Amino acid sequence: MLKCRTLWRTLAPLARTSSTVCRQNARRAGLNNGRLPACVPAAHMSTAPAGGGRENQLYVLLVGATCVGGAIYAYRTVKGDSQRYQDRIDEISSRPLKTFTEEPATPTQSEPPAAPSPAEPSPPAPDADPADPPSAEEPAVEASPQEAAEPAAALIVEEEPPAAEPAEARPGVVAEDEPVIEASPEEAAEPPVVEPEPSPPSEPTPAELTEPVAESEPPAAESAAAEPAEPQLEAVTESGDASPASHKVSSHTPYLLIGGGTASFAAARSIRARDPGARVLIVTDELVPPYMRPPLSKELWFSDDPSVTETLRFKQWNGKERSIYFQPPSFYINAEELGSAENGGVAVLTGKKVVHMDVRGNKIKLDDDTEISYDKCLIATGGVPRNLQVIERAGEEVMKRTTLFRKVEDFKSLDKVSRNVKSITIIGGGFLGSELACALGRRSTESDLEVIQMYPEKGNMGKVLPEYLSNWTTEKVKKEGVKIISEALVKSVVSKDDKLEIQLKDGRLVKTDHIVAAVGLEPNVDLAKSAGLEVDSDFGGFRVNAELQARSNIWVAGDAACFYDIRLGRRRVEHHDHAVVSGRLAGENMTGANKPYWHQSMFWSDLGPDVGYEAIGIVDSSLPTVGVFAKATAKDTPKAATEESGTGIRSESETEHTASSPVASSAPSPTGVQHKDEYGKGVIFYLRDKVVVGIILWNVFNRMPIARKIIKDGEEHADLNEVAKLFNIHDD
Repeated sequence: MLKCRTLWRTLAPLARTSSTVCRQNARRAGLNNGRLPACVPAAHMSTAPAGGGRENQLYVLLVGATCVGGAIYAYRTVKGDSQRYQDRIDEISSRPLKTFTEEPATPTQSEPPAAPSPAEPSPPAPDADPADPPSAEEPAVEASPQEAAEPAAALIVEEEPPAAEPAEARPGVVAEDEPVIEASPEEAAEPPVVEPEPSPPSEPTPAELTEPVAESEPPAAESAAAEPAEPQLEAVTESGDASPASHKVSSHTPYLLIGGGTASFAAARSIRARDPGARVLIVTDELVPPYMRPPLSKELWFSDDPSVTETLRFKQWNGKERSIYFQPPSFYINAEELGSAENGGVAVLTGKKVVHMDVRGNKIKLDDDTEISYDKCLIATGGVPRNLQVIERAGEEVMKRTTLFRKVEDFKSLDKVSRNVKSITIIGGGFLGSELACALGRRSTESDLEVIQMYPEKGNMGKVLPEYLSNWTTEKVKKEGVKIISEALVKSVVSKDDKLEIQLKDGRLVKTDHIVAAVGLEPNVDLAKSAGLEVDSDFGGFRVNAELQARSNIWVAGDAACFYDIRLGRRRVEHHDHAVVSGRLAGENMTGANKPYWHQSMFWSDLGPDVGYEAIGIVDSSLPTVGVFAKATAKDTPKAATEESGTGIRSESETEHTASSPVASSAPSPTGVQHKDEYGKGVIFYLRDKVVVGIILWNVFNRMPIARKIIKDGEEHADLNEVAKLFNIHDD
């Protein structure tokens, strides 16, 4: 710029002089012609009288030279500034590498330089060439442009870091998160050396949700340091030996599933199906991998194997044996190896509880203060069994002799108790309470165990079944050896003379050795406060949208999800089939499917091998009902249904089918009401505003797709007897 000013100061007087001379010549020419021209054409300067033509040519020449010279100078100046700027940027970018290669090895970690791991290169000499790769012992391995082109970094970008590379990649990660630990004093004094890692966005865009990494678009080396290198950070911070890595869990996972139940496993399987190389981490507070809960209150109690509490294997009603676990241990990989698994996999971190969730930071904290970051997260925390307040206030002795039935440990504990006490009282007349009553009642016939079931309703499952069917079920449970106490409201519970005394509000007193409280489930929403997630005030559970999303990268499935049903309104369902389907859908949406939840989930309950039912929709005994029944045959039992489908977990077969155009039975419908005790098989329709909103198939199996279609259609039916023909209940 200084040169430009000097040149202008030199040429400006010449230009002004030439302009003045030109104007004087023009005026003189006008006077000579006897008039003053109003406008002097540009061509007149070259055709002026002989006295001024040379000066005009000089003027044009000077002006032209000035313009050309200024343009050339401006071009050279801009080009020179760009070159100097680029040189400066290159100097700044290469400064960390220069600092490393010019200084002797001064590792900040406590590893001895003389004992590198077999797969690590030895540290370079002080006069090493700057192009040589840095040593694994040096803390200056950062995401510089030179290192981004190295093969090791390329491998990390593919999320498949070799086992020998963590010691080299880890220091670069620490430099981003904790520059004071990794950077030398000279490097820490220069801001351009350590670039701070940008905080992850609190609300990723839909496009980012489809990517396995939550960062925006970092360079290859930066994304390598931000994802796979970081998981091994805690494993080798103190020593260069890679062996401690086997004792540390990856601090980052692309897919994090909180909860180890059915919904989490269904989601993991769905994620792996759509993204075969996905790394999925399941965190559960239980000590075992995901398993099926229904057999805990059904088939396991009817097993003849004395070691069933250890093997957790049972025979289905069709005689086939299977385990309650979804997959054997060989299906999963170690949580410590998840970050380096070449083809990804599913890992289960057992015995750990998530106590805090940072939604903006995309990370969680476990009960041992371990922090794990994620890209996408599923909350499938399920629920916790409710207890009666009178029992909670009764004291420690009463609580010790009370079982809240939910997990494998509860099954093992109750099985042991049932073999060592003389009396067990089950409080609750719902699905779980009635199933446990029948199971323990069957066992009481083989011993002197007394089984008592009490509930506030008039009959078993009185909140679900119509009164006539509830009374029939109650008689069925009594035949299993269970003493029924209906319309029972517990007033107090005390421990006295090595017995538990249950005082009812109507004055009745019940003495027992042990209590099983089966009074419902409370959704586990402990993470709602720290995560800032909305909890539904009416139904409980995390409130989610149609895609089961609570946030843009957080999904909820299973018992803890409160979702909107387009036919039946907002609901929360606590059954196995809902956990399977919602978990599967959440897994698909976590991989970018963006599918809404349209499914009408079903549930089933078996009162032994001879009586069972399946239900869908809203089944509430307070609604008007219409029941159509027929005489049952030998094939109308849960045992026969299991033999036909090959599995006792009936939702596994039901959810795989869809109803097309069902063909009604040609058999005539019943002309009148059946005998009051003949409820062998049938269909119960639950109505709201004359529209079917719920259906129970009583000893009718493998017809759930038809029931699902009827509810989906949402039409009024003038004669439900004709609708019942669709289920072929009158066929022999």
